[in-house]
Amino acid sequence: MARVRALVEGRWHPELHVGDPALQRLRSAPSTYRDWVTPNGRPGPEGQPARPAEPGRYHLYVSYACPWAHRAILYRRLKALESVVSMSVLHPRMAGRDSWRFEDSAWSTVDHLHGHRFLHEVYAQGDPHATTVVTVPMLWDRATGTILNRESGDILRILERAFDHWGDASVRFRPPGLAGELERMNAFVLQRVCTAVYRVGFAASQAANDREVVRLFEALDALEERLSEQPYLLDTSVTEPDWHLFCTLVRFDAAYHPAMRCSRWRLTDYPALAAYTRRLYDYPGVASTVDLAAIRLHYFDDHPEIDRQILPALPAEDFRTAPDPLTA
Repeated sequence: MARVRALVEGRWHPELHVGDPALQRLRSAPSTYRDWVTPNGRPGPEGQPARPAEPGRYHLYVSYACPWAHRAILYRRLKALESVVSMSVLHPRMAGRDSWRFEDSAWSTVDHLHGHRFLHEVYAQGDPHATTVVTVPMLWDRATGTILNRESGDILRILERAFDHWGDASVRFRPPGLAGELERMNAFVLQRVCTAVYRVGFAASQAANDREVVRLFEALDALEERLSEQPYLLDTSVTEPDWHLFCTLVRFDAAYHPAMRCSRWRLTDYPALAAYTRRLYDYPGVASTVDLAAIRLHYFDDHPEIDRQILPALPAEDFRTAPDPLTA
């Protein structure tokens, strides 16, 4: 049975199971940490409370292993914000009782702000009564000593728009005339691919795994067809959903296919999707944000959420029926 690790009322619980009252409190806790950063401190796009953009005020907690955190690392790089928003990097191995940890290594850093050993200690410092799972990316406000936001989609849009006075204002991935198409494509990519790989890998039963594998590869088939006719998801320019998809696809053959049971086809079996992933990887600045060694360390760690008794789907290629070109 998978265990849950979380903060409940500011106390770290390394193992919560069904029936534990602390788990019930966690599941009923409201969503938190959704404040915004805007150039002038006015409310965010949906009226969220906002704080003003200032160089050196905000700090990112990320890991190169996590696709959601990778998106934040990517935007920070593409917007030229390295000197504006500082960053600490969690170690890719996080399967122990304390989950995400800091370490001075080839794949991670120390906690540059507080000197903590574990990310849950940072969360508890920012909110002593926190009831939450502990995730990356997370955006910290130095001025108030609190967690500002830990929703990756929010953080991307904050990085894209809030700091243009100090970063590269020309970089934009949400063209105003494509708002409706952007949201529709984001919904498809995020639900049918980016989170679908985890519904496969974290499936609680063989039947659930088998069902989710079919849905995932149906979505990849549809994207293969689309990208065989155009270079990017919304035609000729790179937009936000391209980066959502890229951060999943670049992990596919290294991690999701072998470690998360997404094993029916490899990315390299999809010519258009593979070429698209290479195209985005070659986009200036992107390659430096991809760390395949960290990714493999993370996904081949001993994750409590993965039931290793569930069998992966068989590869679509069948040795028994494939013709031999030398004897056919």
